Amino acid sequence: MSEPATLHRVPRHPHRWLAWLLLSQLAVALLWRWLGWHWGLPAMLASHAALVLPVFLPRARLYAPVLARLPLDERAAWLTIDDGPSDDTAAILDALDRHQARATFFLVGARAQARPDLVAAIRARGHGIGNHSQTHPQGRFWALGPRAMAAQVGQAQQALAAVAGTPPRWFRSVVGHTNPFVAAPLRAHGLTRVAWSARGYDAVDADPVRVLQRIQRGLRPGAIVLLHEGAPHGRSVEMIEATLCLLAEHGYRTVLPED
Repeated sequence: MSEPATLHRVPRHPHRWLAWLLLSQLAVALLWRWLGWHWGLPAMLASHAALVLPVFLPRARLYAPVLARLPLDERAAWLTIDDGPSDDTAAILDALDRHQARATFFLVGARAQARPDLVAAIRARGHGIGNHSQTHPQGRFWALGPRAMAAQVGQAQQALAAVAGTPPRWFRSVVGHTNPFVAAPLRAHGLTRVAWSARGYDAVDADPVRVLQRIQRGLRPGAIVLLHEGAPHGRSVEMIEATLCLLAEHGYRTVLPED
């Protein structure tokens, strides 16, 4: 599959959301003045919700463009694996080899620096590497300010470029959260934000059956499948192998967007 220019969606206007903020609050102020607080207060709350909710919606485009599905009509899926490298990486690579499958590993910069041998193995076996922040601040990524966000993206980009030998082109926000300050560092480093269209909550659910049922519900041509490694329940390898079996059972092959 060739990579159309539309797949590489680097933000062109990182501060476009400011226009929406200013215009929406101006509209609220005018409405409040003309019709009073009975109309103005609900309008203010709605305008604030419209700015806050996209932070927590992985496929929302208000703060940065996002790729959530590949434009394919054939039974092919992009397998993405977050949070590595980890103790599971070597076994996951073996499972991918057994199924003749390829994946993109969205790696945490600090973890990649600590285990460069695993990063080299990922590259040597023909898989892709994406940027998944420098330290994976799961509980506060959504609230990072511009300086901290730039550091998380930029430091990981530098670390992964040094360890892997080439800078990533893809970025996945931690927990899928994307606040107003994500777009500027993505533009600076030429990164495209990637979400997903099929997920099983495998990082938190230890039951492979439930995980596969959720993934199957989202399985469509061009699906971007979200999986994790190093989950606390210790069953990540098993779940990735089961997902590969599920894909094969339904006639899906795995692709990388850069192929």
